[in-house]
Amino acid sequence: MDVIQVNELTKYYGKSRGIENLSFSVLEGEIFGFIGPNGAGKSTTIRLLLSLIHPTSGLASIFGKDVTKKGPEIRSQVGYLPSEVFYYDHMHVGELLKYSASFYPGDHKERISYLAEVMELEMNRKIRDLSYGNKKKVGIVQGLLHNPTLLFLDEPTSGLDPLMQRKFFDLIREENKKGVTVFFSSHFLGEVQRLCDRVGIIREGKMVEISDIHTLQKNNYKKIGVLGRHEPASFEMPGVSNLHREGEWTQFFYSGDINQVLQRVSGFEIQDLSIGEPTLEEIFMHYYE
Repeated sequence: MDVIQVNELTKYYGKSRGIENLSFSVLEGEIFGFIGPNGAGKSTTIRLLLSLIHPTSGLASIFGKDVTKKGPEIRSQVGYLPSEVFYYDHMHVGELLKYSASFYPGDHKERISYLAEVMELEMNRKIRDLSYGNKKKVGIVQGLLHNPTLLFLDEPTSGLDPLMQRKFFDLIREENKKGVTVFFSSHFLGEVQRLCDRVGIIREGKMVEISDIHTLQKNNYKKIGVLGRHEPASFEMPGVSNLHREGEWTQFFYSGDINQVLQRVSGFEIQDLSIGEPTLEEIFMHYYE
């Protein structure tokens, strides 16, 4: 079942591009990675899905409901951590979270206490005295305190130290095991690789690839290195990309029948040959070159 469905979604700010003809879906219970550099359209997409802004054209639905027509109803079941967090500086952390919880039915005291303990949040400190990283921790607790069924995370780990990032990832995995669907937007590719089931790559407002991470790494490209006496140009052939010299090695990506590369290699006297899987970051950079 699709929790999120997006069809030809487009947003322009005047003449400036936000996103163009974006189409994808997110399955119930999955952690979907949404990656791209700053300015690619990640935050615009999330704000459209949350009906915080309205599209120029196209459609999007969450839980089978149109996001523009049913925004408030949808948001009651959604948790959201924006890339930048801003709060009332004079409030204490505990007061702010109590105020946030008042927008949702039920008693959330135990839930807030549990999340604050996990994130090592000091409830008696004033917001204005918190570092950026600690404000981000407040945002994480705020986004999860009402037990949402869908969670939007926009650059969630910026400002968190490595130990707290690990605790955050453990917390998100724990929520996901309980059935929470997660939409995880980031430009930190390593964390997407560690956490997500599938990944969508957005470039200049357009989706250029959607795949599960293992397929993206294993099936699309091989990373090949050749050590020996030859010119890098000797490997200019269909399927080869990112061809370059690194020290004494010729390195490139290859998509296609690997036997074609082996046949080309057999024509040279080589000292070593490596064939492996590119990292997600290398694949990502390939789409941007």
